[in-house]
Amino acid sequence: MKYMIAPSVLSADFLNLGREVQQLNAAGVDMIHYDVMDGNFVPEVSYGEGILRAVKKNTSIPVDVHLMVVDPLKNIESFAKAGADRITFHLEACTNAEEVIDRIHAFGIPAAISVKPGTPVETVYPYLYKVEMVLLMTVNPGFGGQPFLKESPERIASLRAEIEKRGLNVDIQVDGGINFETVLLAKEAGANVFVSGSSLFGGDLPDNVRVMRELL
Repeated sequence: MKYMIAPSVLSADFLNLGREVQQLNAAGVDMIHYDVMDGNFVPEVSYGEGILRAVKKNTSIPVDVHLMVVDPLKNIESFAKAGADRITFHLEACTNAEEVIDRIHAFGIPAAISVKPGTPVETVYPYLYKVEMVLLMTVNPGFGGQPFLKESPERIASLRAEIEKRGLNVDIQVDGGINFETVLLAKEAGANVFVSGSSLFGGDLPDNVRVMRELL
């Protein structure tokens, strides 16, 4: 199983975003996590396609666009054309998840489905055969810096067991409260893609990435 580190640019210094992207390049991260928040599905508002285009001009690292928005279907085309290498959407935000997955795939990019901590993990099982990744939120989405929820490893383990039972090749991404301690809890439970914000951007980013990679 390949373990991947995906720093969340939500924790970057936006006054110096170009420098931060160069740091991500230097660190050799596997993926960039790009949170899109609309102020409705979650309380906060983040950034849109314009910032994504700027990021993509300065890196070849794949960018995973995490849509925390109401009605993700209407946002797929614009973010795909802006350079998204993968699009993640929330099951709770749509009425027809298969339609959203098909729309993402129509642009030739992988699709991922996500659920909040309060949503039973079993609700994603019907879609496992269609997606390349499942994102299990390990905090309640919308704010950075929250602690890793203690029930998360059990949810991760249940999902990994279901994926293996079906003989599928589906990544499990975790997002929220991932630091040098909780990354090991998530890994042991079965996750293999780790989104981390403040733990990586706080201090020397390349060195923090190196430490996390050594732990994995």
